[in-house]
Amino acid sequence: YVCIYICIINILSTHTYFMGGVAKGKGGFMHMYAKNFYGGNGIVGAQVPLGAGVALACQYQGKNEVCVTLYGDGAANQGQIFESFNMAALWKLPCIFICENNKYGMGTSVERASASTDYFKRGDYIPGLRVDGMDVLSVREATRFAADYCRSGKGPILMELQTYRYHGHSMSDPGVSDPVTMLKDRMISNNMASLEEIKDIDAEIRKKIEEAAQFATSDPPHPLRMIDMHISQSDASY
Repeated sequence: YVCIYICIINILSTHTYFMGGVAKGKGGFMHMYAKNFYGGNGIVGAQVPLGAGVALACQYQGKNEVCVTLYGDGAANQGQIFESFNMAALWKLPCIFICENNKYGMGTSVERASASTDYFKRGDYIPGLRVDGMDVLSVREATRFAADYCRSGKGPILMELQTYRYHGHSMSDPGVSDPVTMLKDRMISNNMASLEEIKDIDAEIRKKIEEAAQFATSDPPHPLRMIDMHISQSDASY
């Protein structure tokens, strides 16, 4: 979802802590910010109440907008998430809470961490959907339904995206659940695109990523004199 708002060059430059990154070399992957994209958070699950706050702002300003708030199964047991659910339900906030359930929080399986692994049911009075997170079209349609639900004034909704690895653990494991591969196969089988067109798209994407990687590794670091800008002082020209 980051790619919708932040280009590949900015993403890779943020990872290399160079000037081309969105944080100008002062932050890493937790600091992906852009207009209408409010990034992650260094505290596990802390982005969820912030997302509820963004939804409250949309509601207060009378905007027909929805806030999509994401967290993982590892953060699903954090107390602030349930507090956010409660306030969002009370105030009927236009917020889609999305739990990305990839079966493990770091190295801990969901069964060892959660008494209930039905994350889509944890919203109590908030309705929930369980979606195949490896199916691009299923996620699209579920998100469309959730957005319409929130915009209708009914309040928040919860989505659990069940996902796992994009590829097998080793080269001998088949990538049967790779969402990109599944979408390619579906497009070809339904005559939405030819194999040659898919190959052209793949080549174009690989070229853009390679160019971005070259930029991110050759982009100069910020000068020492700028190291405290936007931290202890403000400089409008920077």
